Amino acid sequence: MRDYQEGARLNALYQLNLLDTSPSESFDRITRMASQIFGLPVAAVSLTDHDRQWFKSRVGVDRCSIPRDKAPCSQVAESTVPLVIEDFLVDPYYADSLLGRAGTRFYAGVPLVTGDGYGLGALCVLGTKPRHASASEMAALVDLAAMVMAQIELQHAFGRVDPISGLPTRSQFRDDVADLARDHAGQRRFAVVIDLARDDQIGRIARVLGGLRVDDLIREASTAVQRALGPGRTAYHVGTAQFAFLSPPNVDEASYLHMLATAFEQTRAGSSVRLITTVSVGVRPFVLGEVSADDVLRGAASAAQDAKGADGAIAVYSPVSDQAQRRQFMLLKDFGVALTSSDQLRLVYQPRIELATSRCVGAEALLRWQHPQLGDVSPAEFIPIIEQSSLARATTQWVLDAALEQLVRWQAEGIHLPLSINISAANLSEEDLAERIQHGLQERGLASHLLELELTESAIMDQPERALATLRELSSAGISLAIDDFGTGHSSLAYLQRLPADVVKIDQAFVRNLTDAAGPDFVLIETMVALAHKLGFRVVVEGVETAATATVLSALDCEEAQGFLFAKPLECGAFAGWLEDHRQPAFRNGLNRSKVTPCAESANPGALPDDENDGLPKPIVC
Repeated sequence: MRDYQEGARLNALYQLNLLDTSPSESFDRITRMASQIFGLPVAAVSLTDHDRQWFKSRVGVDRCSIPRDKAPCSQVAESTVPLVIEDFLVDPYYADSLLGRAGTRFYAGVPLVTGDGYGLGALCVLGTKPRHASASEMAALVDLAAMVMAQIELQHAFGRVDPISGLPTRSQFRDDVADLARDHAGQRRFAVVIDLARDDQIGRIARVLGGLRVDDLIREASTAVQRALGPGRTAYHVGTAQFAFLSPPNVDEASYLHMLATAFEQTRAGSSVRLITTVSVGVRPFVLGEVSADDVLRGAASAAQDAKGADGAIAVYSPVSDQAQRRQFMLLKDFGVALTSSDQLRLVYQPRIELATSRCVGAEALLRWQHPQLGDVSPAEFIPIIEQSSLARATTQWVLDAALEQLVRWQAEGIHLPLSINISAANLSEEDLAERIQHGLQERGLASHLLELELTESAIMDQPERALATLRELSSAGISLAIDDFGTGHSSLAYLQRLPADVVKIDQAFVRNLTDAAGPDFVLIETMVALAHKLGFRVVVEGVETAATATVLSALDCEEAQGFLFAKPLECGAFAGWLEDHRQPAFRNGLNRSKVTPCAESANPGALPDDENDGLPKPIVC
């Protein structure tokens, strides 16, 4: 029975994860008060482990622990009643104890007891001279012990211990690093974050196997990490599937990383987690007292993200990469504000030219962002971030509404050109996408053929059957579809045949060095154009910058092109002016310049070739 009670007591102690943690000011403050009340040089919050008394807080004590054998605090923990030893030399049991032999003459301790009645240890004071303990002193000591227990329970209850893994949380990591910085400022350490799985992997496991299986994986991983660290080291549960720990002080970086890689691979080899997750490790070197705990953890997590490229990879914190990730997060956060602002987002329009006639037969609407502090942010930077976030739907809706409103204005001004907009893979998973687009056209009285949707091969192949159903619905409504960046994706020819698309847009990467019919680029373009035509697609080539390139493409029977040779993306007012200046047939009713909706002007439109030339466009200065 005694062994059972001791086992239960130790289990209660271990669940609190207090042993071998860093000193904490919240406990030290109470210990100092106990020392001052008794006027004694030594006081401690002493926890009774199976073989030692470990001091969570101590005043006047150099050692962090002493053996449990004949330690008065052990008796207090076992009995859960206060103990006073007025003179060690006359006490038959404690006279020859470690404390007695070290010169301790007086001891007073009161138990630290959990709500379930388990004694964790004692709050004690010690002196080198015999003395009595007054009733008021003992009452104060009892009150201070209650404050210690309140602090312990507060830490455990308010996010200091994760209920699934049983490990200290991010909050405890933050406090422990701050405490270490106070006691060991200038000491060099490494913070390590193990990222068990991506969010989508966790979600997939939960969906297929249930939330309980996710909990089991977390418990297994936490046990493996703690076992790999060994006794005396602390692992923290800092994210849904993220664990962290600190290196010993002042270790060599190269040798530590090698040791870390070896230990990690050994631990991972015996874990079932490796079969269904992609694990990565991030390492953040830092100096205690020079970097905040939050920044330490964030930097290690950033390095873990850098290591995601290969399963089991380890990456060391890179300030450059971290700065890039912080900028991405800032842009994502600020873009949400931009969507509701009236002066940050706008569309610009790049003409699409029919090569056989040099006429403008359409335009592509492109999103631009004028950040209030950063200025113009490149779409190549912010669009990939947005497409991977929950803002993808709202962004596409903003672009759709703005493009349709521009079509309405153009119609009123006698401009009858179709307009294309880009949609992402995330949009194709929206069940109401086709309905929203059709509703937008109908409420503005616009014909469906005036709108074209561009989407990449990769976006289509993310969810091919879902994409196919959505695209068929859009096509049946009369909306034109274009496969953007053709040739850069990974779709199969069999699948391309099933797509209800009208146009393929060959990516500019294929024409950048296209100058004549002799090089390998020509063979590649020739093959792609022939394939697209055989599949029934109209071909548009992007990124055309020279007349020589346009000549080659025209010879290959490419129907349309767009690029800087014809015009850069133009603000709405500049686009209308560009059309009028070149007397494009798109103006069926003529154009009254006074009717053009005022827009911010940018880019100076140049000129297309005269009618008597060879029919091929010449460079335009923009």
